[in-house]
Amino acid sequence: MKLRPLLIAAAFALSPALAFAPAATAEPAIYTGRFSTTALQGYDPVAYFETGAPAKGSKDFTVEYNGANFQFTSAEHRDAFIADPAAYAPQYGGYCAWAMADGKYAKGDARYWKIVDGKLYLNYNFDIQDKWNAAIPGFISKADTEWSALNQ
Repeated sequence: MKLRPLLIAAAFALSPALAFAPAATAEPAIYTGRFSTTALQGYDPVAYFETGAPAKGSKDFTVEYNGANFQFTSAEHRDAFIADPAAYAPQYGGYCAWAMADGKYAKGDARYWKIVDGKLYLNYNFDIQDKWNAAIPGFISKADTEWSALNQ
């Protein structure tokens, strides 16, 4: 019986190492988390562009895109997304842009974002976003290459 607590402790000790999975592993096209089908943790992707801030969407305004459910704050935002999803969907399927530049999948957190050249990018957390901000063009170039290779 004492083995179970040790196994649980070992699993928690390893979890930080598992936060960034190699890109070679099969991952969904859009990041939703393990037990969800909702993209961007329920934030409205159009709001980033329209209001310059993240805003929680509503289940009343939901659209399925690439296997994930995107939620919106209004019918207008939902309709704008339907008209041109590529213009609003986060880059790299909502995975962390910094990790993707290194060829790894990591969750993108909708609270750590930036619009660059009309595209929405997410990062894993504040510290990672700070690293990403130091050399955005280089990270985007590398991440674009990695993402393209994964989607051939």
